[in-house]
Amino acid sequence: MYLLKTDSPIHLRALRVFEPLMVVTGVITPFATIPSISKLYFTQPQHASGQSLTTWSIFACASLLWLVYGLLNRKAAIWVGNLISLAMNLLMVNGILVHAGWTY
Repeated sequence: MYLLKTDSPIHLRALRVFEPLMVVTGVITPFATIPSISKLYFTQPQHASGQSLTTWSIFACASLLWLVYGLLNRKAAIWVGNLISLAMNLLMVNGILVHAGWTY
């Protein structure tokens, strides 16, 4: 059940406010991975074995699926953030593989 009809003026006004906000959120949120990436590549690569290759690989696959979904639906709020998330997740996967090899 929807709270607002999708063609109501209130719904359309809410979309005009939230759409840009969600694009900004989608762009900023993936950058929360930067400390982990920095630690993995630059300061403490020995901790790569403590990272889950499986988890980061699943995150990368999910980001790829959301990216495709966002592109198919032409929703920048979905695809922009997931493009960045995919890049960050793949950096983590690569770093784990380089510094720890195939782990779980």
